[in-house]
Formats: sequence, C-alpha cells, structure tokens
Amino acid sequence: MGKVVSQEEIILQRHEWKGEGRRVVFVAGCFDLLHPGHIRLLEESRSHGDVVAVGVLSDKSVETGRDRSFPGVKRPITPVAERAEVLAALAAVDYVFEIESDSFADLLRRLAPDVIAGGADESFAKSPLSAAAKAAGIEVIHIPLEPGHSASRLIERISRLRSGDMGA
Repeated sequence: MGKVVSQEEIILQRHEWKGEGRRVVFVAGCFDLLHPGHIRLLEESRSHGDVVAVGVLSDKSVETGRDRSFPGVKRPITPVAERAEVLAALAAVDYVFEIESDSFADLLRRLAPDVIAGGADESFAKSPLSAAAKAAGIEVIHIPLEPGHSASRLIERISRLRSGDMGA
C-alpha cells in the first residue's frame, strides 16, 4: 500500500492498527497552498500518535466551502490529486486520502481515529469535523497556529505581486 490511498483502504488498515494498539491521528483540510504552518501542524500531529492519516478535501468540497475574501480567485488552486501527492512526500505523514466535507460523521465512525488534530483557531473549533469528533467521543487536539502563515496570506501576496505592489 502506497501513501496515497482510498478511504476504503485506510479504513481496512485501521482495523489492523487497532488490533496492534497503534494510536491514529487524523488531520483534515484543504492543503491547497502548502506553507510552513501546514508543515508544523503535521509535525506536531505526529507527536500525538503512531500513525498520521491526512484527509484532503475534494475539489468539490473546497470549491463550495472556499474562502470568499478573494473574489475572482477560484479554489482550490491545486487539484486534489496533486495536493495528496505533495502531502504524501512529507515525513510526518503516513497516509493521505480524499474526503468530502459533508460526510465527516460517517468517516469518523468508520475510521475511528484516536485523535483529531487541527489548528488552535476558531474556524477549526467550530468546524463540522471538530463537532463530529466531539459527538463521537474522539479526542480533539488544537495545535497552535504559526503566525503569518496561511493560504489566504499567500494568495494576497501573489495578488500584490501581480499588481506590481512588491510589499511584504
């Protein structure tokens, strides 16, 4: 089994890990424009378990739930297969699989991770994933955000560069 897998493959593998007593940490997100904040989130997630499984939101899920602070910028910028491949190349990540944002409760029931990790911000705390995890009795860990690092900030910087504004 490679690092980029289907939901069914990761769920089957989870049953084996459970029998071995391995602690599974689940991290979900868009991961559209990878930045140091993502890297630190994934590295810190690794310290909370034996296996880090990353759910990458499908293109459809990102498009319908996208940040509307940049009118005219269609998200995701990077297709899901490419986002998954980049994440799979990271040492902190064991497995990557595509997910839909409207099926968190079912996914958590089937995957049964020990921990859900996400950024220590209001958007994760109030997210459907966090709510589904709490309802399922899964431990939720809030990892401090890296100041100044976000996909929105990268888009803003690129927009300024395109307009000729070379400011930071």
